[in-house]
Order: sequence, then C-alpha cells, then structure tokens
Amino acid sequence: MIHLKKPEELNLMRTSGRIAAEILRKVASAVRPGITTRELDKLAEELIFSYAKKYEKGALTHAFKGYQGFPGVLCSSVNEVIVHGIPDDMPLKEGDNVGLDFGVIFKGWYSDTAVTVPVGEVSFETQRILRVCKKALRLGIKKAKQGSTTGDIGNTIERFVEDQGYDIVRNLCGHGIGKNLHEEPEVPNFGKRHRGVKLEPGMVIAIEPMIVQGKARLAIRKDGQGYEAPRGALTAHFEHTVAITEKGPEILTDI
Repeated sequence: MIHLKKPEELNLMRTSGRIAAEILRKVASAVRPGITTRELDKLAEELIFSYAKKYEKGALTHAFKGYQGFPGVLCSSVNEVIVHGIPDDMPLKEGDNVGLDFGVIFKGWYSDTAVTVPVGEVSFETQRILRVCKKALRLGIKKAKQGSTTGDIGNTIERFVEDQGYDIVRNLCGHGIGKNLHEEPEVPNFGKRHRGVKLEPGMVIAIEPMIVQGKARLAIRKDGQGYEAPRGALTAHFEHTVAITEKGPEILTDI
C-alpha cells in the first residue's frame, strides 16, 4: 500500500532530508587518505547528536543503526563493495572510492541519501564512473513527475548507464520512503517505459542508481550486510529522497 503524504507530513520529511543532506556533506568532506570508515561513522553519529540538541528530546535519531542488524549509523562501502558496507578500522587509501549511505528519522519520518566519494587523487576511470552515476541519478529524478511511472525512471537510468559502458545492479533497487525506511513502491534502475507504478503527488521515493564496471554480479559479503562486485571492479552509488509534487520532482535531500 502506498501512503500519499499530506502537506504537513511532507514538511517533516523536508526537515529530515535537509538534516541528512547537511550531515552527509560534512562527513563526505572529511574523507581523505588515512581516515577509517569507523571514524567517519563516529563523525556521523556525533553530528546527529549535535543536530538533535536543536529539537525536543527524541525528535531526531539515526535511521540505519540496528536496522536489520546493521551496526553503524553510516553505510560505508569501499571500492568493489557497492552498498551496505559496515564501518571498520581499515584506513582508506589514495585512489580508493567510498560510498556513503546515510539517513535520519525526524519526528518519525525517514530520509535516505548517498554519495560516492573519491579518496585523494583517483584514476580517470574512477572519476568517470562517479560522473556517470551522478548524472544517471539526475536523469532519473527528471522522470519522477506526476503521470510518469517507476518504469520510466528505471528505463531512463538503464539506457544512459549502459550507453556509457557500465552495468546496472538489478537485485537491489530504490524504494518508497516515509514512516518506514523501505515502503512501496519499488523503484528499479531498469525497466520499460510506461510500466510499473504510476507516480502521483504525495508519493515520496528514494532513487538510487548503483552501477558497476563490467558485469554487475554481486555477492553478499561474509558479514551478511555488504554487497560486492568482483574484486577490482569499480562501482558507484548515488541517492536522493524525492517527493512527487504537482510542480514536478522535489529533492528533499539536496542542499
């Protein structure tokens, strides 16, 4: 069942999205060679506590910690790990890239956003896959308008990514979001035009292209959380929480 958000609910999601975006930007700016993903996770948690002081007790908390057993507040996925990487004590190296997936809950309403960040100086191919994934997200968001379908979003992302020589992850997808982190509808990054769920004002979805150099054959890591491509493959993941409005798509996690 898809819950259409009322104006006052959407306002709470705007606040949730803004906070998540501001915190993620600060965490991303801290990425450098030598820092560990556990340190980035600690920074994200400290920033949540700092923001929470502005609101009544219990109004703001993390979205991911404890969700399906995940131990951190920040998913931090290095190199061939494309999503759901667990923070650890391995220092990031020059030339790595790290996916940072983050969200908060504000007065019961979730937000969800992600970026993939280069660590120091990276190769041309790393820069290119990040540019392609970021543009795929922008193109997908443009299709997130009243009267379009989830298939329109997925088809647009799929065609662009494959034209650029990369593969789309098909066993993971975007999703509805609201009082729960994952709600209906599913928002795949592939599909056929005019198929899927029709978008209407009041819907809020997370659009998140995940792309891989070579074939997107993912395996679950031994920790039971992270998904990884074959060793050495480049990956990228970007995500925004987007509201469907009568005036067009509104990015709630953009600042």
